[in-house]
Amino acid sequence: MAKNSNTFLSLIFLLFLTFVATSHAGGIAIYWGQNGNEGTLSEACATGKYTHVIIAFLNKFGNGQTPEMNLAGHCNPSVPNSCTKFSSEIKDCQSKGIIVLVSIGGGIGSYSLSSIEDARNVSTFLWNTFLGGKSSSRPLGDAVLDGIDFDIELGSTQNWQHLAKFLKEYSRYGKKVYLGAAPQCPIPDKFLGTALQTGLFDFVWVQFYNNPPCQYNGNITNLVNSWNTWTRSVPTRKIFLGLPAATAAAGSGFTPADVLTSQILPVIKKSRKYGGVMLWSRFFDGQTGYSTSIIGSV
Repeated sequence: MAKNSNTFLSLIFLLFLTFVATSHAGGIAIYWGQNGNEGTLSEACATGKYTHVIIAFLNKFGNGQTPEMNLAGHCNPSVPNSCTKFSSEIKDCQSKGIIVLVSIGGGIGSYSLSSIEDARNVSTFLWNTFLGGKSSSRPLGDAVLDGIDFDIELGSTQNWQHLAKFLKEYSRYGKKVYLGAAPQCPIPDKFLGTALQTGLFDFVWVQFYNNPPCQYNGNITNLVNSWNTWTRSVPTRKIFLGLPAATAAAGSGFTPADVLTSQILPVIKKSRKYGGVMLWSRFFDGQTGYSTSIIGSV
């Protein structure tokens, strides 16, 4: 009897090891900054739910334009020192091990890169304004962010790979510059397809929403097939499953939390490139508690 019991326990242990070996733990990335009612940056980080926080957006830049940020109701970046209050909050998040990026682009704005030289100029601006450089005008204060997120949804389709290259080169000054990207799930992405093939991006949070051919639509087949194409085709360290945190957060593609945890995550977590789940956005997550519903499974 004891021998049979030991054999059974050994079998259970082997099954557990097999599961661990084929299931990769991930985190939750969240976009913050587009609703003044979503709370502060420090409050978001204090929840303990997020591994990456993306401040959105720098939505005007390139082609000779004076760059501008839009942080909704949080502050007015065009007014001196209006947003520098977030410097200490960025540092607070970083002290908790959270990676904090600033996102360029977004669905509304005026941005493009007219040439390779334009890409170089924008990279210099980003380095001096948000990263390890120096500038008399740093809207988020003296906090040194961890990197730049590319959420490119309009304007030029050219030269984003050059901007990525120029930004990555700043890593040689000491602190690594992380790069994130938020392409749409149809592959290749219209704007970032070429840039993503450089292998320079650390995190790719693919938007599996507002795209009926590759989002959840009552069954998971299209989403999973698209996920597999992304993991096979894009040379990056980690890919995140980008989802809306509420039905109101997107035009389509909301995935119920129980479907995500019971049907989708067990499949996609088998990929070595699995990085976790990206949610749009902190405001909607605060309304629904979506991250709380999934954090134990991510």
